[in-house]
Amino acid sequence: MIAETMIAETPRLVLRRFTPADLDALAVLFSDPEVMRFSPGVRNRPATRLWLEAAIASYAENGWGHWAAVGRDDGRFVGFCGLKAWEVEGRREVEIGYRLATACWGRGLATEAATAARDAGFSRYGLERLVSLIEAANVASWRVAEKVGMRYERDVGMLGKRLRLYAIGRGNPPCPPFSKGGP
Repeated sequence: MIAETMIAETPRLVLRRFTPADLDALAVLFSDPEVMRFSPGVRNRPATRLWLEAAIASYAENGWGHWAAVGRDDGRFVGFCGLKAWEVEGRREVEIGYRLATACWGRGLATEAATAARDAGFSRYGLERLVSLIEAANVASWRVAEKVGMRYERDVGMLGKRLRLYAIGRGNPPCPPFSKGGP
């Protein structure tokens, strides 16, 4: 693998830059209603192509973006994880976002990928703060955010919804483990 396309390695995953060759695998991921339940909805192939083109353009614009998550041992595409800039209530924020194939759920891979994205955001790209924007019903994503050290800050209005904003700054101590009562 070309070193500049690889962003991070975890025990089970590699995060690497997307290429146009990832369209087919990404289209399968984005067509799954369960994967896209907490997104604006499933995406058809043309919408997936636009998303992929925007992800690739982000590398030139920001130096970072969403990255393909592939199995470290077999190179199999399992989803994506990475960084995206948003305007949140008048402030520029950089979000750690991810989607994984349902076959990969419940195995800690989202936490593994999000931790790698967090570390790359701080150490490789020099970001000072990272957030996650999560729908209230998406408790599994609350857990991932907390496991990577984020703390719930507040609810925000965005994309026509109320979203929970979790955040971590560079050098913040990790937050306490998830509790069933939530924040």
